Amino acid sequence: MAVLVTRPDERGKQLVDLLNQSGIVALHLPLFTFESGYDLENLPKKLNQLNRGDYVFLVSKSAVDFSVKTLKETGFYWREDLQYFTVGQRTAQYFSCQSGQVVRYPISQENSEALLALPQMQQLNGKQVLILRGNGGREYFAEQAKQRGANIDILECYRREPILYNKEEQTGFFKRAGVDTLIVTSLEILQTLIEFVPENEQHWLKHCHLVTVGSRLANAAKQLGWQNITQSHYADNQNLLKTLLS
Repeated sequence: MAVLVTRPDERGKQLVDLLNQSGIVALHLPLFTFESGYDLENLPKKLNQLNRGDYVFLVSKSAVDFSVKTLKETGFYWREDLQYFTVGQRTAQYFSCQSGQVVRYPISQENSEALLALPQMQQLNGKQVLILRGNGGREYFAEQAKQRGANIDILECYRREPILYNKEEQTGFFKRAGVDTLIVTSLEILQTLIEFVPENEQHWLKHCHLVTVGSRLANAAKQLGWQNITQSHYADNQNLLKTLLS
C-alpha cells in the first residue's frame, strides 16, 4: 500500500510522517496553501460589535491560526462574554489553548449537523453569530442558523491559493510509486484533486481506496465515482491513521 495525503500545510506533513513511522509508504500532495483573508483586518471591529452572549464559530484550525495572529498583532483580546464554537475537538482544544476561552463542540461527529444539534443552537432568535472561515466552503450551518432566527455575519480569515504543478508529470509519478490509497479531508480538496488528475487517469484515481472524513464527504465521493471508501468520523491525524490501519 502507498498512500497519497492531500491534506495541506503542516498537518499534511505530520500525517505523512505518522504513516511512514507506521511502516506505510506515504507521499504528500498539498493542492493549495492558506493565505490571509481579505476581511481579516476587520476582525477586532466585528468582535466589538457583538452583544454579550453572542456566538463566534471558528470553522477550522486555519481560522484559529489567522484570527489569533491578527488579534495578537492588534493588541486585542478574545472577549470573555462571548460563546465560542468549533466543529472538532482538536480545533476546540487548539483554540482554547491559544485564547484561554471555553470552547463548545459536538462530540458525536465533527460536522455542521452535529454542531446544530447542540443545546445552545436550538433557540437562536436575535442571536448574532460571527463565522470565521476561509473563502468558499459549506453554507449549511449559516443557512440553518439563519432559519432559526440568528443574524449571521461571515468573516473571511483566510483564503486558499492553488499550488501550480505539472499535472501529468505528478500524476505519472504517483502511479509509478504505486499509490493506491488517498486521504482526503474536505470536499474542496476532493473536487480540486479530480480537477488535478488528467482525464485519461481518472479511472486510476477513482479506483484508489479513498479515506474520507464524515458521511457527507463519503456520500459525495460515491456520487463522483468512488466505490472503495473508508470513512473516519474525526478529522485529526491520529484518527485518520487509526482508520487507515484498521
